[in-house]
Amino acid sequence: MQWLDGLVQGVLLGGLYAQYALGMALMFGVMRIVNITHGDLMILLALTGISLAATFALGPWTVLMVLVALGAILGLLLQRLILNRVVGADPLPSLIATFGLSVALQNAMLQVWSADTRSLGGGDIAQASFQLGTLYVGVLPVIVLATATLLTGGLDATLRYTRFGRSLRAASADVEAAAMTGVNPKGVYAGATAVAVAILGFAAVFQSMRATVAPADGPFQLIYAFEAVIIGGMGSIWGAFLGAMVLGISQSIGFRIDPGFGILAGHLVFLLILALRPQGLLGKD
Repeated sequence: MQWLDGLVQGVLLGGLYAQYALGMALMFGVMRIVNITHGDLMILLALTGISLAATFALGPWTVLMVLVALGAILGLLLQRLILNRVVGADPLPSLIATFGLSVALQNAMLQVWSADTRSLGGGDIAQASFQLGTLYVGVLPVIVLATATLLTGGLDATLRYTRFGRSLRAASADVEAAAMTGVNPKGVYAGATAVAVAILGFAAVFQSMRATVAPADGPFQLIYAFEAVIIGGMGSIWGAFLGAMVLGISQSIGFRIDPGFGILAGHLVFLLILALRPQGLLGKD
């Protein structure tokens, strides 16, 4: 029974990882932009939300709306002020620029919030659970999974069926050709980065409700997002979702084998898939 519980909890954990991975899938998998600040932006939003909740007595769902809007603004500023200046065929300039920004953000967050861990109060919903057969499942993780599924479906549909999505895919494939057809690549990229960081607003609220956050946590979230995107296959939004499920299940099963093996189990599965199918589970051959 513990293995069935491990599978269920792994899927629920994957829902949280999927919210980390969706923005990464959009920027790294579709736009080919390496954003090292991905995890730090999530932590920045989480700490900001916790402070807002404490200062103005806001509930978690109000904080969620504020953080999604703030994330969109941060993403827009990030693309227009930094990434548009370094984006190109060579990913190295964007990697270096966002690495420097990541270090700056971590130090700034340490100055403002110190190294202490914090969490966002979720009220009764954070403790609520229901029985599924012989298992007890938390209500909050189910909400996280449902939200991740809706976000994935919505983002995939946006890329496939909207003018914005077609413009983004065209700009990612060939910037010059897209510009000749009337697409404004920098404007499209700015909108996509705004969407990517806005999704981190969801992850920030749910992460800080389920666990604790600290200024130095960003690189860990970046690794999980990166691994999920690679496992699923670059360029595939549903692939990132599947990769997050694989990562969550691997860690959950690993924790049941040995409490110290959980995180390592996820990394080992990532390396195994990278060795056997480097294009990812849903990547094109």
